[in-house]
Amino acid sequence: MNTPPGFPWRIVLASASPRRRQLVQGLDLPVEVTRVDVDETPPEGVPADQVAEFLSRKKAMAWPGELAPDQVLLTADTTVLVDDLLLNKPDDEADARRMLGILSGRTHRVITGVCLRTAADLLSFADETIVHFRSLTAEEIAYYVERHRPLDKAGAYGVQDWIGYVGVDRIEGSFYNVMGLPLHRVHRALQELAATAAD
Repeated sequence: MNTPPGFPWRIVLASASPRRRQLVQGLDLPVEVTRVDVDETPPEGVPADQVAEFLSRKKAMAWPGELAPDQVLLTADTTVLVDDLLLNKPDDEADARRMLGILSGRTHRVITGVCLRTAADLLSFADETIVHFRSLTAEEIAYYVERHRPLDKAGAYGVQDWIGYVGVDRIEGSFYNVMGLPLHRVHRALQELAATAAD
């Protein structure tokens, strides 16, 4: 398989998200998909804007497998913040409608934390995107929740879904970060790990 120059890595993606799998495959590197199960309840004492990175590191440390010298474990977590209010995955459809009602007509922050772990090193970071939502009607919110069932998404929406097409006025930052993985930062971090491994 041809891979981008300077990238010796095979990625082990520990995620159940089909969106992250799609995004990682866009890096043109070999990808193996696995899972890791951790309690994603936001820990007490961790500031809301640091929860995503904290959970990405927690997932990386909880993964029980062994890594070959050319493998990188990639874990991630995405959170949505309206002011200081943290919106994680909704509990049910009613909770999803509640979250979208909060987001309607407002600006919010999407933060994705990423952790990359090799057999010898660990690197984590977070990326932030500002998303501006137009005002949504109750009917639009109900339609989206019923049709697209965004119960596995932070903030109860996917920017790549219908709600993103009709509800997002503009974004400031990485679109892919809102989808769940800031690929430009992942690419740069993989380069840093390659340089460290070569020393």
